[in-house]
Amino acid sequence: MRFFHTADIHLGAIPDMGFAWSRQREKEIWESFRRLIGKAEEEKIDLLLIAGDLFHRQPLLRELKEVNFLFSGLNHTKVVLVAGNHDYLKRDSYYRKFSWSENVVFLGEDRCGHVEFEDIKTRIYGLSYASREIREPLYDSMSVERDGWFQVLLAHGGDEKHIPLDRRKLMESGFDYMALGHIHKPQVLVPDRMAYAGALEPLDRNDTGPHGYLDGVWEGGRLSLDFVPWACREYVSLEICSDEGQTDYSMRNRIVKMIEKRGKEHIYKIRISGFRDPDITFHTEAYSGLGNIVEVLDDSEPAYDFGKLLEAHRGNLVGGYIEKLYSPGMGSTEKKALYYGVQALLGQKG
Repeated sequence: MRFFHTADIHLGAIPDMGFAWSRQREKEIWESFRRLIGKAEEEKIDLLLIAGDLFHRQPLLRELKEVNFLFSGLNHTKVVLVAGNHDYLKRDSYYRKFSWSENVVFLGEDRCGHVEFEDIKTRIYGLSYASREIREPLYDSMSVERDGWFQVLLAHGGDEKHIPLDRRKLMESGFDYMALGHIHKPQVLVPDRMAYAGALEPLDRNDTGPHGYLDGVWEGGRLSLDFVPWACREYVSLEICSDEGQTDYSMRNRIVKMIEKRGKEHIYKIRISGFRDPDITFHTEAYSGLGNIVEVLDDSEPAYDFGKLLEAHRGNLVGGYIEKLYSPGMGSTEKKALYYGVQALLGQKG
């Protein structure tokens, strides 16, 4: 039996609101989900498991109809999903009365339920959120008897405010696989037993690294899992180490070349470290036009020769400031205070 495990699709999200690419990202999230459905149909997957937060907020009725249309085109695949903390079951939620395609099971109760599929000897257990936060460890008390069927817990949560998880208790629960959602970075907690699929597409600048879904095969009482990269783009962190020969324009050229090498489609967080000529200022506010750049941090330090400066300014305010703060073993906080103070006293722009 083969399945796809996905979670945290967040249909309706508009990442990086205000940036030039934000509306395109909204469309890409939908398109990535549509492609995944197409992949399931193409490869005749038995099960598609969605571990919460299919939507970024309360789904609109038309959005549920669009999603259901995609599900209805699956001729070989059964779909099982739960609501997470973002698309939780409000009293007037369209989830509550929606009529799904016959191949779709929505575990829409706020207490654990399950569905059985006789043809593939599989049971899926899970519950949906009825509020934004659930602080009780609801999954810890769940258990099943091993009887040869493939038994799966479809669970959304894992932090203090969203159904805390006790890994040890879950491992003793009898489930063959715990398909988790809520954490956006994919991670395997226990090899071939417990894993977060991660968000299908990265949703903000902290969602760095590859994103996709998990492809699972249950055969002969054993499970094997593979992560499949699927996202249209990644958030990429770039660190650029400056030196005293760097200028503002040469820094711009370095950024452009690095983006071309890694891929222009990606979205970048840039941190400039190292040292720079004290006469040079990196105009980071202008760097956003060099590509899909969501953040630039300039942590470079002016390459002052404090020994020479002290000799040149001994007896005045600058010299006195250096004498008071400078020592060979000073920490990063003292060093920054010294740099910034000297810059201000010398009339330099930070």
